[in-house]
Amino acid sequence: MSEKVKVLLVGAAFSADLHADGYARIPDRVEIVGIVDKALDRVHALADKYGFEGYKAYDDYKTAIAEADCDVVDICLPNFLHHPVAMAALNKGRDVISEKPLATKVEDAREMVETAQKLGKHIYYAEDWLGSPALRKARELVDSGAIGELQFVRARECHSGSHSPFAQTIEFCGGGAMVHLGVHPVGFMLALKNNRWKELVALTSGGGESNLVHKTMEGEDWAGALMRFDDGTTAVLEANYVTLGGMEDSIDFYGTKGCLHVDLTFSSAIQGFSIPGFDYTVEKAEVTTGWSKPAVDERYNLGYVAEIEHFVECVAEDKDADVGLRGVDGLETLEVINLIYKSSREGIRITNSKLEN
Repeated sequence: MSEKVKVLLVGAAFSADLHADGYARIPDRVEIVGIVDKALDRVHALADKYGFEGYKAYDDYKTAIAEADCDVVDICLPNFLHHPVAMAALNKGRDVISEKPLATKVEDAREMVETAQKLGKHIYYAEDWLGSPALRKARELVDSGAIGELQFVRARECHSGSHSPFAQTIEFCGGGAMVHLGVHPVGFMLALKNNRWKELVALTSGGGESNLVHKTMEGEDWAGALMRFDDGTTAVLEANYVTLGGMEDSIDFYGTKGCLHVDLTFSSAIQGFSIPGFDYTVEKAEVTTGWSKPAVDERYNLGYVAEIEHFVECVAEDKDADVGLRGVDGLETLEVINLIYKSSREGIRITNSKLEN
Protein backbone atom coordinates (compact mmCIF):
# COMPACT_ATOMS: atom_id res chain seq x y z
CA MET A 1 0.00 0.00 0.00
CA SER A 2 1.19 3.52 -0.73
CA GLU A 3 2.05 5.95 2.03
CA LYS A 4 -1.38 7.55 1.79
CA VAL A 5 -4.61 5.59 2.04
CA LYS A 6 -6.47 5.92 -1.25
CA VAL A 7 -10.20 6.50 -0.76
CA LEU A 8 -13.05 6.20 -3.24
CA LEU A 9 -15.91 8.24 -1.76
CA VAL A 10 -19.28 6.98 -2.98
CA GLY A 11 -21.83 9.73 -2.47
CA ALA A 12 -21.48 13.50 -2.30
CA ALA A 13 -24.42 14.58 -0.14
CA PHE A 14 -25.08 14.75 3.62
CA SER A 15 -23.09 11.84 5.06
CA ALA A 16 -20.36 12.21 2.45
CA ASP A 17 -19.85 15.77 3.67
CA LEU A 18 -19.37 14.46 7.21
CA HIS A 19 -16.75 11.96 6.07
CA ALA A 20 -15.05 14.43 3.71
CA ASP A 21 -14.56 16.80 6.63
CA GLY A 22 -12.73 14.03 8.48
CA TYR A 23 -10.47 13.22 5.53
CA ALA A 24 -9.69 16.88 4.96
CA ARG A 25 -8.24 17.10 8.47
CA ILE A 26 -5.59 14.45 7.75
CA PRO A 27 -4.36 15.29 4.20
CA ASP A 28 -0.94 13.81 4.92
CA ARG A 29 -2.51 10.38 5.39
CA VAL A 30 -5.35 10.31 2.84
CA GLU A 31 -5.77 10.75 -0.89
CA ILE A 32 -9.28 11.04 -2.33
CA VAL A 33 -8.85 9.32 -5.69
CA GLY A 34 -12.49 9.46 -6.74
CA ILE A 35 -15.92 10.77 -5.78
CA VAL A 36 -19.16 9.25 -7.04
CA ASP A 37 -22.56 10.86 -7.33
CA LYS A 38 -25.22 10.83 -10.03
CA ALA A 39 -25.10 14.65 -9.83
CA LEU A 40 -21.59 15.58 -10.90
CA ASP A 41 -22.05 19.18 -9.84
CA ARG A 42 -22.44 17.87 -6.30
CA VAL A 43 -19.16 15.96 -6.65
CA HIS A 44 -17.24 19.06 -7.67
CA ALA A 45 -18.90 21.20 -5.01
CA LEU A 46 -17.86 18.74 -2.28
CA ALA A 47 -14.30 18.55 -3.60
CA ASP A 48 -14.02 22.32 -3.83
CA LYS A 49 -15.36 22.75 -0.30
CA TYR A 50 -12.63 20.56 1.19
CA GLY A 51 -9.83 21.29 -1.27
CA PHE A 52 -9.59 17.80 -2.78
CA GLU A 53 -7.48 17.73 -5.94
CA GLY A 54 -6.44 15.06 -8.41
CA TYR A 55 -9.63 13.05 -7.95
CA LYS A 56 -11.78 11.59 -10.71
CA ALA A 57 -15.51 12.32 -10.78
CA TYR A 58 -17.88 9.43 -11.48
CA ASP A 59 -21.65 9.31 -11.90
CA ASP A 60 -21.88 5.51 -11.52
CA TYR A 61 -20.53 3.47 -8.62
CA LYS A 62 -20.01 0.30 -10.68
CA THR A 63 -17.72 2.09 -13.09
CA ALA A 64 -15.92 3.82 -10.24
CA ILE A 65 -15.26 0.61 -8.31
CA ALA A 66 -14.10 -1.16 -11.47
CA GLU A 67 -11.69 1.63 -12.47
CA ALA A 68 -10.49 3.44 -9.36
CA ASP A 69 -7.12 2.55 -7.86
CA CYS A 70 -8.20 2.70 -4.22
CA ASP A 71 -7.62 0.94 -0.92
CA VAL A 72 -11.07 1.49 0.56
CA VAL A 73 -14.55 2.33 -0.72
CA ASP A 74 -16.42 4.69 1.61
CA ILE A 75 -20.18 4.26 1.17
CA CYS A 76 -22.13 7.43 1.96
CA LEU A 77 -25.41 6.65 0.23
CA PRO A 78 -29.05 6.03 1.25
CA ASN A 79 -29.47 2.90 3.36
CA PHE A 80 -30.82 0.61 0.64
CA LEU A 81 -27.68 1.11 -1.48
CA HIS A 82 -25.17 0.07 1.20
CA HIS A 83 -25.46 -3.62 0.34
CA PRO A 84 -25.01 -3.57 -3.47
CA VAL A 85 -22.14 -1.07 -3.33
CA ALA A 86 -20.37 -2.98 -0.55
CA MET A 87 -20.69 -6.25 -2.41
CA ALA A 88 -19.24 -4.72 -5.58
CA ALA A 89 -16.34 -3.23 -3.60
CA LEU A 90 -15.57 -6.40 -1.65
CA ASN A 91 -15.62 -8.54 -4.78
CA LYS A 92 -13.16 -6.08 -6.34
CA GLY A 93 -10.84 -6.73 -3.38
CA ARG A 94 -11.41 -3.44 -1.57
CA ASP A 95 -12.02 -2.75 2.09
CA VAL A 96 -15.30 -0.98 2.83
CA ILE A 97 -16.47 1.80 5.12
CA SER A 98 -20.25 1.74 5.48
CA GLU A 99 -22.45 4.37 7.00
CA LYS A 100 -25.16 3.25 9.41
CA PRO A 101 -27.19 1.09 9.28
CA LEU A 102 -25.08 -1.57 7.62
CA ALA A 103 -28.02 -2.50 5.37
CA THR A 104 -31.81 -2.34 5.34
CA LYS A 105 -32.20 -6.11 5.72
CA VAL A 106 -30.43 -8.45 8.12
CA GLU A 107 -29.79 -11.03 5.40
CA ASP A 108 -28.06 -8.38 3.27
CA ALA A 109 -25.90 -7.25 6.18
CA ARG A 110 -24.98 -10.86 6.92
CA GLU A 111 -23.97 -11.43 3.29
CA MET A 112 -21.73 -8.37 3.45
CA VAL A 113 -19.99 -9.58 6.62
CA GLU A 114 -19.61 -13.17 5.43
CA THR A 115 -18.26 -12.04 2.05
CA ALA A 116 -15.68 -9.80 3.72
CA GLN A 117 -14.57 -12.67 5.95
CA LYS A 118 -14.34 -15.08 3.01
CA LEU A 119 -12.28 -12.66 0.93
CA GLY A 120 -10.07 -11.51 3.81
CA LYS A 121 -11.28 -7.91 3.59
CA HIS A 122 -12.54 -5.52 6.25
CA ILE A 123 -15.86 -3.77 6.69
CA TYR A 124 -15.61 -0.68 8.88
CA TYR A 125 -18.95 0.32 10.42
CA ALA A 126 -19.37 4.08 10.84
CA GLU A 127 -20.85 4.48 14.33
CA ASP A 128 -19.79 8.03 15.16
CA TRP A 129 -20.83 7.96 18.83
CA LEU A 130 -17.85 5.69 19.51
CA GLY A 131 -15.53 8.46 18.34
CA SER A 132 -17.11 11.14 20.49
CA PRO A 133 -14.52 12.60 22.92
CA ALA A 134 -17.19 13.07 25.60
CA LEU A 135 -18.37 9.47 25.38
CA ARG A 136 -14.81 8.21 25.29
CA LYS A 137 -14.13 10.09 28.51
CA ALA A 138 -17.36 8.83 30.03
CA ARG A 139 -16.34 5.25 29.26
CA GLU A 140 -12.95 5.85 30.85
CA LEU A 141 -14.64 7.16 34.00
CA VAL A 142 -17.00 4.19 34.13
CA ASP A 143 -14.14 1.73 33.60
CA SER A 144 -12.10 3.43 36.34
CA GLY A 145 -14.84 2.77 38.90
CA ALA A 146 -15.54 6.47 39.42
CA ILE A 147 -19.31 5.88 39.61
CA GLY A 148 -19.09 2.43 41.13
CA GLU A 149 -20.70 -0.52 39.40
CA LEU A 150 -22.67 0.53 36.33
CA GLN A 151 -26.34 -0.33 36.83
CA PHE A 152 -28.38 1.58 34.27
CA VAL A 153 -27.87 3.57 31.04
CA ARG A 154 -30.38 5.82 29.31
CA ALA A 155 -29.53 6.87 25.74
CA ARG A 156 -31.50 8.69 23.08
CA GLU A 157 -31.19 10.37 19.71
CA CYS A 158 -34.12 12.51 18.65
CA HIS A 159 -35.02 15.36 16.30
CA SER A 160 -37.98 16.64 14.29
CA GLY A 161 -37.63 14.43 11.22
CA SER A 162 -35.22 13.35 8.53
CA HIS A 163 -34.45 15.63 5.58
CA SER A 164 -34.02 12.60 3.31
CA PRO A 165 -36.87 11.38 1.09
CA PHE A 166 -35.41 7.88 1.45
CA ALA A 167 -36.17 7.92 5.18
CA GLN A 168 -39.91 8.04 4.48
CA THR A 169 -40.26 4.44 3.26
CA ILE A 170 -39.32 1.15 4.90
CA GLU A 171 -38.03 -0.25 1.60
CA PHE A 172 -35.37 2.44 1.30
CA CYS A 173 -34.59 3.01 4.99
CA GLY A 174 -35.26 -0.31 6.69
CA GLY A 175 -37.67 1.10 9.27
CA GLY A 176 -38.36 4.40 10.98
CA ALA A 177 -36.81 6.37 13.80
CA MET A 178 -35.25 3.36 15.52
CA VAL A 179 -33.19 2.20 12.53
CA HIS A 180 -32.36 5.75 11.43
CA LEU A 181 -31.64 7.37 14.82
CA GLY A 182 -31.85 4.62 17.43
CA VAL A 183 -29.06 2.83 15.59
CA HIS A 184 -26.67 5.08 17.57
CA PRO A 185 -27.80 4.30 21.14
CA VAL A 186 -28.30 0.62 20.25
CA GLY A 187 -24.88 0.36 18.64
CA PHE A 188 -23.24 2.24 21.49
CA MET A 189 -24.72 -0.02 24.16
CA LEU A 190 -23.80 -3.16 22.26
CA ALA A 191 -20.22 -1.91 21.94
CA LEU A 192 -20.16 -0.97 25.63
CA LYS A 193 -21.20 -4.51 26.54
CA ASN A 194 -19.36 -6.36 23.75
CA ASN A 195 -22.67 -7.38 22.12
CA ARG A 196 -23.63 -9.51 25.12
CA TRP A 197 -27.27 -8.55 25.50
CA LYS A 198 -29.65 -10.88 27.29
CA GLU A 199 -33.23 -9.72 26.69
CA LEU A 200 -35.29 -6.86 25.32
CA VAL A 201 -38.82 -5.52 25.11
CA ALA A 202 -39.98 -2.58 23.01
CA LEU A 203 -42.76 -0.27 21.85
CA THR A 204 -43.05 1.93 18.77
CA SER A 205 -45.65 4.33 17.42
CA GLY A 206 -46.32 1.87 14.63
CA GLY A 207 -45.92 3.92 11.45
CA GLY A 208 -48.36 5.68 9.15
CA GLU A 209 -51.57 6.90 10.73
CA SER A 210 -50.46 5.43 14.07
CA ASN A 211 -47.51 7.82 14.27
CA LEU A 212 -47.51 10.67 16.75
CA VAL A 213 -46.72 13.39 14.18
CA HIS A 214 -45.49 12.03 10.85
CA LYS A 215 -48.60 10.33 9.49
CA THR A 216 -47.24 9.88 5.95
CA MET A 217 -44.04 8.16 7.07
CA GLU A 218 -44.20 4.37 6.66
CA GLY A 219 -41.88 3.70 9.58
CA GLU A 220 -42.43 4.71 13.21
CA ASP A 221 -41.73 8.25 14.40
CA TRP A 222 -41.22 7.13 18.01
CA ALA A 223 -39.57 4.00 19.40
CA GLY A 224 -38.30 2.87 22.77
CA ALA A 225 -36.57 -0.31 23.93
CA LEU A 226 -35.63 -1.71 27.32
CA MET A 227 -32.60 -4.00 27.21
CA ARG A 228 -30.80 -6.09 29.81
CA PHE A 229 -27.24 -7.35 29.38
CA ASP A 230 -25.68 -10.50 30.75
CA ASP A 231 -23.81 -8.61 33.47
CA GLY A 232 -27.12 -7.26 34.81
CA THR A 233 -26.83 -3.74 33.37
CA THR A 234 -30.13 -2.36 32.08
CA ALA A 235 -30.57 0.25 29.33
CA VAL A 236 -33.45 2.35 28.05
CA LEU A 237 -32.93 3.35 24.42
CA GLU A 238 -35.12 5.88 22.61
CA ALA A 239 -35.38 7.37 19.13
CA ASN A 240 -37.98 9.78 17.80
CA TYR A 241 -38.86 12.27 15.08
CA VAL A 242 -41.10 14.37 17.34
CA THR A 243 -38.48 16.50 19.11
CA LEU A 244 -38.31 20.17 18.12
CA GLY A 245 -35.43 22.55 18.82
CA GLY A 246 -32.52 20.64 17.31
CA MET A 247 -31.07 17.16 17.53
CA GLU A 248 -30.81 15.71 21.03
CA ASP A 249 -28.07 13.17 21.71
CA SER A 250 -28.02 12.44 25.42
CA ILE A 251 -26.56 9.53 27.38
CA ASP A 252 -26.87 9.03 31.13
CA PHE A 253 -24.88 6.51 33.19
CA TYR A 254 -26.01 5.49 36.68
CA GLY A 255 -23.73 3.53 39.01
CA THR A 256 -23.74 2.41 42.62
CA LYS A 257 -21.51 5.33 43.62
CA GLY A 258 -22.32 8.09 41.16
CA CYS A 259 -23.68 9.08 37.77
CA LEU A 260 -22.63 10.76 34.51
CA HIS A 261 -24.71 12.90 32.15
CA VAL A 262 -23.44 13.40 28.60
CA ASP A 263 -24.96 15.90 26.16
CA LEU A 264 -23.37 15.61 22.72
CA THR A 265 -25.36 18.30 20.92
CA PHE A 266 -26.20 21.12 23.34
CA SER A 267 -22.98 21.24 25.36
CA SER A 268 -21.34 24.13 23.53
CA ALA A 269 -19.09 26.49 25.47
CA ILE A 270 -20.84 29.37 23.68
CA GLN A 271 -24.17 30.76 24.78
CA GLY A 272 -25.56 33.59 22.73
CA PHE A 273 -28.61 35.70 21.95
CA SER A 274 -29.46 36.89 18.44
CA ILE A 275 -32.42 38.83 17.09
CA PRO A 276 -31.65 38.19 13.37
CA GLY A 277 -30.45 34.63 14.14
CA PHE A 278 -27.13 32.84 13.88
CA ASP A 279 -26.06 31.23 10.59
CA TYR A 280 -26.05 27.82 12.35
CA THR A 281 -26.47 26.54 15.89
CA VAL A 282 -26.96 22.75 16.00
CA GLU A 283 -28.18 20.11 13.57
CA LYS A 284 -31.94 20.15 12.92
CA ALA A 285 -32.58 23.39 14.83
CA GLU A 286 -35.69 24.95 13.26
CA VAL A 287 -34.77 28.50 14.30
CA THR A 288 -31.54 30.19 15.39
CA THR A 289 -33.01 33.35 16.92
CA GLY A 290 -33.16 34.21 20.61
CA TRP A 291 -30.98 32.36 23.10
CA SER A 292 -29.03 29.36 21.79
CA LYS A 293 -25.73 27.51 22.13
CA PRO A 294 -24.01 27.47 18.73
CA ALA A 295 -21.89 24.36 18.22
CA VAL A 296 -18.13 24.98 18.17
CA ASP A 297 -16.99 21.86 16.27
CA GLU A 298 -20.06 19.70 15.98
CA ARG A 299 -18.53 16.97 13.86
CA TYR A 300 -15.59 16.56 16.21
CA ASN A 301 -17.88 16.43 19.24
CA LEU A 302 -20.21 13.88 17.62
CA GLY A 303 -17.26 11.61 16.82
CA TYR A 304 -16.98 11.77 13.03
CA VAL A 305 -13.42 13.08 13.05
CA ALA A 306 -12.02 10.35 15.31
CA GLU A 307 -14.07 7.71 13.51
CA ILE A 308 -12.58 8.55 10.11
CA GLU A 309 -9.06 8.81 11.52
CA HIS A 310 -9.45 5.37 13.11
CA PHE A 311 -10.64 3.81 9.86
CA VAL A 312 -7.74 5.32 7.91
CA GLU A 313 -5.31 3.88 10.45
CA CYS A 314 -6.97 0.46 10.21
CA VAL A 315 -6.87 0.40 6.41
CA ALA A 316 -3.22 1.47 6.42
CA GLU A 317 -2.30 -1.29 8.87
CA ASP A 318 -4.67 -3.90 7.38
CA LYS A 319 -6.37 -4.51 10.70
CA ASP A 320 -9.90 -4.69 12.02
CA ALA A 321 -11.55 -1.77 13.80
CA ASP A 322 -12.34 -1.47 17.49
CA VAL A 323 -15.39 -3.23 18.91
CA GLY A 324 -18.51 -1.41 17.76
CA LEU A 325 -16.87 -0.23 14.53
CA ARG A 326 -16.56 -3.58 12.73
CA GLY A 327 -18.88 -5.08 10.17
CA VAL A 328 -19.96 -7.76 12.65
CA ASP A 329 -21.02 -5.00 15.04
CA GLY A 330 -23.10 -3.34 12.35
CA LEU A 331 -24.75 -6.70 11.70
CA GLU A 332 -25.46 -7.25 15.41
CA THR A 333 -26.93 -3.75 15.71
CA LEU A 334 -29.26 -4.33 12.77
CA GLU A 335 -30.31 -7.72 14.15
CA VAL A 336 -31.17 -6.15 17.49
CA ILE A 337 -33.13 -3.30 15.86
CA ASN A 338 -35.16 -5.83 13.90
CA LEU A 339 -35.86 -7.71 17.15
CA ILE A 340 -36.97 -4.40 18.69
CA TYR A 341 -39.47 -4.11 15.84
CA LYS A 342 -40.56 -7.71 16.38
CA SER A 343 -41.04 -7.15 20.11
CA SER A 344 -43.19 -4.09 19.49
CA ARG A 345 -45.17 -5.69 16.69
CA GLU A 346 -45.93 -8.90 18.58
CA GLY A 347 -45.97 -7.54 22.12
CA ILE A 348 -43.37 -10.01 23.36
CA ARG A 349 -40.15 -10.10 25.37
CA ILE A 350 -37.23 -11.46 23.34
CA THR A 351 -34.21 -13.29 24.69
CA ASN A 352 -30.83 -13.59 22.98
CA SER A 353 -30.63 -17.16 21.68
CA LYS A 354 -26.98 -16.68 20.65
CA LEU A 355 -26.03 -15.88 24.25
CA GLU A 356 -27.76 -19.00 25.49
CA ASN A 357 -25.86 -21.28 23.11
